[in-house]
Amino acid sequence: MDILLHPTYFPSIAQCVAMIQAEKVIFEVCDNYQKQTYRNRMTIYGAQGKIPLTVPVTYSQKNRQLYKDIIISNDEKWQDLHWKSIQSAYSSSPFFEFYEHDLAHLFTEEATNLMDFNFRCLDAIMECLQHELKFERTTEFELNPTQQKDYRYLANHRKETEHPLKPYVQVFDDKHGFISNLSVLDLIFNEGPNALLYLEKQQLPV
Repeated sequence: MDILLHPTYFPSIAQCVAMIQAEKVIFEVCDNYQKQTYRNRMTIYGAQGKIPLTVPVTYSQKNRQLYKDIIISNDEKWQDLHWKSIQSAYSSSPFFEFYEHDLAHLFTEEATNLMDFNFRCLDAIMECLQHELKFERTTEFELNPTQQKDYRYLANHRKETEHPLKPYVQVFDDKHGFISNLSVLDLIFNEGPNALLYLEKQQLPV
């Protein structure tokens, strides 16, 4: 099955399930940017529960902008803040030390274009999973695609529905219980090499 997805900031587990199980992934790169989506945010699991991490962007509400043209605002040291938050949340997880060197550079190298940065994050995730992802990019926007299964809604956390993901052990689950469908970083740091098998066995809504 070919699927249509938005490239997002360290994608959710549901998005990764869709990617891993697809025959081919087509990433939407011709759409207008929308605020308050996973395009520029992810959610991790810290000592206080869910922690949203948002990439600041330069965006004008008055004029529509294409997602591929969105520029990251580097006025504040958001990369340093995000990496410290990830370290605080997962330093005691079973596999953080195993993967941290594969990811740390994304929080020190300059990031300017949001979409380009998200594809760099995706490359790092697939490297951690040891999975070669076959994908293409759209050449035009289709509101109602007929050739692919449309999973673009997975990038919109406001429209997102609960996905029946199997629980796995999380660092702070003794405090807050299992939290489903976080950034795939949560799965990788907690499950390590078993993360890919986990993604292969989950189900998404038809």
